[in-house]
Amino acid sequence: MIEKQHLVKLASMKMPFGKYAGRVLIDLPERYLIWFSHKGFPEGELGTLLALCLEIQTQGAEEVIHTLKMKLAKR
Repeated sequence: MIEKQHLVKLASMKMPFGKYAGRVLIDLPERYLIWFSHKGFPEGELGTLLALCLEIQTQGAEEVIHTLKMKLAKR
């Protein structure tokens, strides 16, 4: 089940390491998320969020998160 807090984190949390360190999770390239899915997502919340991000991107629903990201930026 998708929780509101997960959506907010996808729109605001930055990747803490790797090639895309510092990039907001929803802005990670789909190919990078697919690579993680084959390699294995990190344990814990970050892995959960990356898997959710991949699911949202493959369903073509990332615009919802981008809209949320813009609303959070205006706060």
